[in-house]
Amino acid sequence: MVYFDLGETLVHTAEDESVRYMPGAAEHLRALRARHIPVGLITNVPPSWGATDAARAAKLKEVIDKDWADTRPFAWSDFGDRIFTPRTEAERKPAPALWERAKKAAGHCRVVYQAETPDEVQVGRSVGYVSYQAARPHWPAYLPVRLIAALAHLPYPNAGSARVS
Repeated sequence: MVYFDLGETLVHTAEDESVRYMPGAAEHLRALRARHIPVGLITNVPPSWGATDAARAAKLKEVIDKDWADTRPFAWSDFGDRIFTPRTEAERKPAPALWERAKKAAGHCRVVYQAETPDEVQVGRSVGYVSYQAARPHWPAYLPVRLIAALAHLPYPNAGSARVS
């Protein structure tokens, strides 16, 4: 299971407030889909956007779609009900609550987290994710899909011991 941050990891908001995919994001999602690797989002939105993750996700989709300027539609259907958002201000990232809820929902799957900020990558790592800082100069924009697929064949580590960076 691969979880992503949304803003500046999968999508970029331009100065004109338009929203589009980050370079390579649509292709990365397509490659994960081709390998049947499920994806989800762990993203901050205002808790006031709804009483449930589903309600907050619906509002998030509305906000993103309103300003979407990419020629390809955003791959909302890839994420299904795997969009985790804060229920309260105390759950906002970088608090570990969203990662913990997402990991629990993933069951016995190994979990990967990709984001552009070092602090979020570290929190994910601290609760047992294989974490990768996306969009760094001189590194692949995203953790290579073949590596993600290979992780499924490794013994499951103790929480906090997996590290890919």
